[in-house]
Amino acid sequence: MSESTKENLPLCAQCSVPDREKICLTSEGRGPKFCPTLHNTEAIEQAKRKLSDSPTLEFARKASIQEAECYINRDKKPFVAHPVKPRLQEIIEFAGKMEFKRLGIVFCEGLRREAGAVARVLKKQGFEVVSAVCKVGGVPKEEIGLRDEEKIQIGAEETMCNPLAQAELMNRSQTELNILIGLCVGHDSLFFKHAKAYTTVLAAKDRVTGHNPLAAIYTLDSYSERFLKTKIE
Repeated sequence: MSESTKENLPLCAQCSVPDREKICLTSEGRGPKFCPTLHNTEAIEQAKRKLSDSPTLEFARKASIQEAECYINRDKKPFVAHPVKPRLQEIIEFAGKMEFKRLGIVFCEGLRREAGAVARVLKKQGFEVVSAVCKVGGVPKEEIGLRDEEKIQIGAEETMCNPLAQAELMNRSQTELNILIGLCVGHDSLFFKHAKAYTTVLAAKDRVTGHNPLAAIYTLDSYSERFLKTKIE
């Protein structure tokens, strides 16, 4: 069966197999009929072949090492997960492992204080830091076809978020790792697509939850039940 057919699409988020029995977690495990580990083997093998590229392999290897180092008492039996490092520390340590020197901060104007604090931390840790705010360039929203009634503040001058310019600035600055802080939905996607260097996310924007998007997921049975009971337009 072709791996592009609808019947063979990966649906891992719907898997109900217990963790201790999952084929992706144990070699003796099992999976449902939509399990990509069992039924999309060509895609899995193609992904493995990409690891023949030495820089990609080294990046993947050190990312896995960083993942493990976020826990303590890994040698104790039975193993009990005990994470000890916040994401900011992870980013610092991983950038060090990769021997990166120049880091880029790409941020939303609404999180400028946070971006400034992150920049201070990274500089203190020995990195060269370049940064670009979302509004860089001061391009009016009219230039991308917005009508006045489509702005945040109707009747006011507004400049567009400019992730393409942010990506171009990072590319020209030859950053080795970009750190995203709170870009809007869609704007972040454009940055990911057009930035040449790898990008990691320190903060995902959520205007309602104080930039904690999973809050809406954790409250699906209470305050956020509208996502399950009504069509979001």
